[in-house]
Amino acid sequence: MSYSDTIMADAEPESSRVRVYRQARGWSQAELARRANVSRSAVSAVEGGRLVPSVSSALALAAALGRPVEALFGSGRGGQADPAWAWRPARPGCRYWLAEVRGRTLRYPAEATAAGVTAHDGVVRGGACLPTAEADPAATLVVASCDPAAGLLAAEYARISGFRLLALPRSGRQALALLGQGLVHVAGVHFATGGTSAGNERAVRDAVGGGYRLLRVARWDEGLAVAAGAGVSSAGEAVRAELRWVGREPGSAARQCLDELRPRGRPPRRVARDHRGVAEAVRCGWADVGVCHRLAAEEAGLRVFTVRREQFDLCYPADAEADPRIQALLRVVRSATYRRLLGDLPGCDTAAAGETQTVR
Repeated sequence: MSYSDTIMADAEPESSRVRVYRQARGWSQAELARRANVSRSAVSAVEGGRLVPSVSSALALAAALGRPVEALFGSGRGGQADPAWAWRPARPGCRYWLAEVRGRTLRYPAEATAAGVTAHDGVVRGGACLPTAEADPAATLVVASCDPAAGLLAAEYARISGFRLLALPRSGRQALALLGQGLVHVAGVHFATGGTSAGNERAVRDAVGGGYRLLRVARWDEGLAVAAGAGVSSAGEAVRAELRWVGREPGSAARQCLDELRPRGRPPRRVARDHRGVAEAVRCGWADVGVCHRLAAEEAGLRVFTVRREQFDLCYPADAEADPRIQALLRVVRSATYRRLLGDLPGCDTAAAGETQTVR
């Protein structure tokens, strides 16, 4: 059962959902009656479970409250009228987005995205999920990745396609796990090094098996972001010196890189959730050095020593390629405008952008 099902179905009997949504909007029974063009006594009777509304009255109440009629008078057990949470919100009250993934409409707790604050589709107040916009879940693409330039992709995607792209910051392993669970459309991975795609193929196959496609986006520089006062002039010196390291979580590509550089070193004392988090920790003096994308390091005004070049790919189910949102993603990544914008970023090479490969 989803979190929303728990707060709406288990905490409230079906007859009182009207009351929950009414109170969440701050309306009196008389105000709801006026908006729905029914009598106040009818509203009171429906909320008290003494009256089963007619079809016309149920539709009028649902329209006034901005909810599907099934959300007020149906079973409320995770059907289309009451989408399940993709994952449990961190707190009872939150903003949320809606997106249709693999035939299910899901509700996503709003969070910081690579594109900054993204307009939400609804809010949770008083245990009720209240829509704040006319959202089309079928027009939203959910991408999980640690690409520090994902905001650029989201902007171009919206401009070219008219769809919305939610760029959720996740490591490659976390993104693949969500993809395998059917909770996101696309996962970003950058485990491939040495001029081949083998590392990304292997990561996908190990995490979710075959039947997926890799969409080439860019080859980028992964390096050591170093504080100005660290007193080192190369990656080798940084690895050998007694410095304070910030890392990423185990299983991420950046952590894999760090562990290869320091196979016998102590685990980093601080762990950041993305590339910019690593750079920010160094910039603010919480650490002396960390592994991150060259773009994140240069944006933070740090010195960076490149240690390897990685292939960044977007992974999606092969049988979803006909989805208009995936087709739009392919068009954007292959567009001359996006490739030029991305290629202008430090440490990015888009020569192979748009190529696809099947993981069997």
